[in-house]
Amino acid sequence: MARRSLLLPLLALLAAMAAVASADSWLYDKFNTDGTVRTDYDTSGQQVATLNLDRSSGAGFNSKEQYLFGEFSIQMKLIPGNSAGTVSCFYFMGNSSGQPVVLNTNVWASGDGKKEHQFDLWFDPSADYHTYTIIWNPTNIIFKVDDNVIRCFKRYADLAYPNSKPMALHATLWDGSYWATEKGKVPIDWSGAPFVVSYKGYNADACVAGGACPAGSDRWMNKQPDSAEWGTVKWAESNYLRYDYCTDGWRFPNGLPAECSRS
Repeated sequence: MARRSLLLPLLALLAAMAAVASADSWLYDKFNTDGTVRTDYDTSGQQVATLNLDRSSGAGFNSKEQYLFGEFSIQMKLIPGNSAGTVSCFYFMGNSSGQPVVLNTNVWASGDGKKEHQFDLWFDPSADYHTYTIIWNPTNIIFKVDDNVIRCFKRYADLAYPNSKPMALHATLWDGSYWATEKGKVPIDWSGAPFVVSYKGYNADACVAGGACPAGSDRWMNKQPDSAEWGTVKWAESNYLRYDYCTDGWRFPNGLPAECSRS
């Protein structure tokens, strides 16, 4: 009887842990996968998805549903050491050892992109998980790193903006060395392969195409940066902005995009 009284609490604990893991099994519930994608659980019961890149193949996952507006976030831990030439979405361009990892943000509308802001990250994104968030609503697109708003792309009534066509969510790890590092000058060092990026804590509070928006969606549907958040945008631009398409006259010889001259 003594053994049974000890065993039952243990079984109950294991059942509780299994329930936590099942409740957080976001990858295969929400996404289709491609390439080498593996899953495990951390000590808190959160599912961790890892993408692998080697000479033969990259990897990725894409959402089974499409969305029109929402708040999307995920925690990522990037490749340690020399990851130059690797590109891992949300959108990160790898670094040579000792160099900052570049966060690339972009907006596509009506088939046109070329609206990049690139930032040197102010921490080591391979040392621990950090949260990367995109808020997309009819007014603006807000990019966040942890709790810091670093960019806001505004909508103007007379300019292209992604506001009518639902989109799927993608995360990928691939060889972008032909353009990602100094315009292709730095190749991937394959001796460090396989390269691995880890994802966990995925959350999408969003309007599903053909369905209703979730309760409380006005929290992000009407979201615009407040004065403090505009302050972190200025902080990021002043200290970590590596590239701003609105200053790239070589790329736009016929004139910068119209939004560049607007506040």
